[in-house]
Order: sequence, then structure tokens, then C-alpha cells
Amino acid sequence: MDIMAQHAQAPQHGEDYTTVEVDLDPIRRLDKTGPRYTSYPTADRFIEAFNADTYAYWLGKRNIGGINRPLSLYFHLPFCNTICYYCACNKIITKDRGRSGKYVKYLIREMELQTAHLDNDRRVEQLHWGGGTPTFLADEQMRELMEATRKHFQLVDDGEYSIEIDPRKVSDETIALLAELGFNRMSLGVQDFDPQVQIAVNRIQPEEETLNVLHAARTNGFKSISIDLIYGLPFQTLISFDQTLEKVIAANPDRISIYNYAHLPSLFKPQRRINEADLPDAQTRLDIMKLAIKKLTDVGYIYIGMDHFAKPNDELAVAQRQGRLHRNFQGYSTHADCDLIALGISAIGKVGPTYSQNVKTLDDYYDRIDRHTLPIMRGLELTADDLLRRTIIQALMCQFEISIESLEISYLIDFKTCFQEEIRLLREYEQEGMLTLDDQWLSVTSKGRLLIRTICMVFDKYLRAERERQRYSKVI
Repeated sequence: MDIMAQHAQAPQHGEDYTTVEVDLDPIRRLDKTGPRYTSYPTADRFIEAFNADTYAYWLGKRNIGGINRPLSLYFHLPFCNTICYYCACNKIITKDRGRSGKYVKYLIREMELQTAHLDNDRRVEQLHWGGGTPTFLADEQMRELMEATRKHFQLVDDGEYSIEIDPRKVSDETIALLAELGFNRMSLGVQDFDPQVQIAVNRIQPEEETLNVLHAARTNGFKSISIDLIYGLPFQTLISFDQTLEKVIAANPDRISIYNYAHLPSLFKPQRRINEADLPDAQTRLDIMKLAIKKLTDVGYIYIGMDHFAKPNDELAVAQRQGRLHRNFQGYSTHADCDLIALGISAIGKVGPTYSQNVKTLDDYYDRIDRHTLPIMRGLELTADDLLRRTIIQALMCQFEISIESLEISYLIDFKTCFQEEIRLLREYEQEGMLTLDDQWLSVTSKGRLLIRTICMVFDKYLRAERERQRYSKVI
């Protein structure tokens, strides 16, 4: 069992972990800017001293000691043929399919470079295509990439193979092809069904278009379908978002994600096309978030954490009940024991006690691979303290509690001695009824779950200085 799961067994110690209480008053007072903790330390802590040679060394160490961790693969496919103004992803806007054809060939060459450092331990339990718009690739390009993946890695028969879908860009035939290639899970980008909102963010997407793709996915045997929404977009109101939620609930997806829009036009140029005066105010955003949680939990979805909901029998909900839930750079995941190998520009991976990120531009990417060099831009080797804090943050983010005794045994520490300052800071949340802390357990209550990122920030040593927090979006 993964060490994180050892400290957060299936939550039976405290209250029902499936519940979440929305109390807007303490949220207003305690909400802070902070990271989403898809990793700890977060990606902005990566350093360029971690380079291709460092990464190759850690890939090679996978072959030592007879412990072969299974793999998760992530492919970043950055191309889109239109721009969504809210988007903060690393994408390339083009209508030239030839660019993606060239990119696929370089992805395959990167696969060759990566697998040259692996022995025969190439068992893949998870695979994800993200973007951008992965289905920007032509059918023959998708076939070429998946065939090469199967050539270089062993994809297990019962693995989780997922893809991000823009419903505006796919046909029934495309969905059938994806199923043929082995994909069995998908997430559908929707954001909002309201026409005024769609116009404001340059994403015109009729409801029927989305439902057709969802129906095609079910017809072709996809095991899990997720719909992604965003709140905080221009012209959204409580009434309009309620109508979107009704339509999504009627579509009956297995998972629903509702992300908080972060308006950071200084960092993401497309957002400059959004008029800040058209954004809903803070109170409306809170009301929308509260409405969404109530409506989704009332109809039976489980609140997984942060912005994720799932049906009780979905793998995410099952993994959370069993203490196996994990977070990585794609969000919540069910395979905590996997090393994550990432391919393509800006992709972030995790091998052993390390993180690594590829170069961010096509020119750099192609240049590195042409020189037969792994395209690593930066990364990080985690210290013992990093690993300890990562375990705590992961457990809290995924299970909302941690066994202090188990943590002390695994890391040979005294919790009270190591975390005196953190305990002092946690007392404020305890007084607000957000968590309980005793000698045996740190448990986040149903009232505190919406502020789980803020609570985790207490254990983030890199965020001690207040000025560091300015680079992040609001938690709620």
C-alpha cells in the first residue's frame, strides 16, 4: 500500500466523510489564495538544476531492488483550433493539422528516449491524453500515437485510459475510434450552457452537441464520463447556473467537476478579452458554489473534495472509501502507487521522490529531441521533510484525515515536536469547527472540507511568507 494511504485508511474514525457543510461566514473570513496541491512541493518550486541527466538517473533507479512500480502515462496535446478566453492551459491555436502530425512523431521519439532508461518494467495501469484539444489530432495521428504507445509500454487490459474531449470537435465516428484505440473514460468540457456566458468566453457549445457525445460514449462502452463546469465566468448568475446544473444532472454523468475560475489576465493573455466588470461578485460566486454542492449531493453524488463529485459506485468514490485516493497533476486519481511519466511540452511527471517538467515551447521541445536529449526543463528531488509534508497534504486532500500515530511510526518523528507552529495555526480552524486535532487523529469536519486547501497550506513550509501567496488564485 502507498505510504500516504497508510495514514488515511478508509475514513471510519470521524463523521461521515461523504458529507460537506457549507457555512459561508467562515469561508469569507478564512478563504486565502493558495495552490491546488496537485503536487507538494508545487510546480513553482521546481529548479533548473534538476535536468535531463537527473531525470534519467531516477528513471534508471526504477530497475534497482526488484520493486517495479506500475506506470501512469500523460500525453500533453496542446493544439486547439479556437481560443477559449478563460483558458489557462499551455495551448497552441492553429487550424493546421500538419503541426499535430509533426508533434506526434516527436512524441514517439520522446517515448523512445524515455524507455531507453527503463528495463522491462513498463506496465501501464493509467493513461491520459490532455490538452489543448487531444481530438485535434486526425484519426491517423491518434492511431499512430496509440500504436507507438503500445509498442513501447505494456498497457494492462483493465487499465484506466482517459481523454479530455471538446464536444464541439468530435463526431460519433471519432468516439468509436477512441473506444477502438482502448480509451474507456472521458471528460467533457462544458463550462456553462448559458448562451450569454458562452459568447463572453468564446465557446459556443449547444447542449445537444454535448449530449450527443455523451450518448456516443455510452454506446461505445466508456466506463466513466465526466462533465467539467466552471463558476465565476462573466454573466453567470445563481439562476443561470442553476439551469446549467439541472441540464447536467439530467445528463447523468458519472463524475462532475466544478472549477473556480481564476481571473489572472496578467499571466494568461486570452483572459484579457474578458471584461472584469462582467464577472460575478464574490457573494454570487459563493452562492453558486453552495447551490452546486447542495443540488449534486441531494441527487446522490458524493463530494470527493475541492471541486469533484462522483456517483457512489464510481472509481473515485470507491477509492476514497478504501483509502486509495490520490492527487496528481491531472487532479484526483485512483492509483497512488504509480510513477507518472509525462510526455509533450510542459508535461509534468513524478518518478520516485522526484518531479520533472518538460520544456514549454515547441521549438525547445523539437530541439532537445533532435539532439537526442530528454526535454526536461526543471524538476525537484524531494527532501525527507518534503516527503513527510507531502504525505500529510495528500492524506488531507484525499481522505480529510490522517492518523498521527501511523505517521509517527512511518517517519520516526514526534508530531507535536515537528509541527509546533502548524499545530498552533490549526487551532484557529479547530475553534471554527473546521477540524479536530488530538493525539491520535487530525480530521477535517464536514464544515471544513471546502477549505481543505487552506488547511493544507498550514503544512506548506514554502508558503510561510505572506508575499508568496500572491501568485495563486482564491481557494473559493
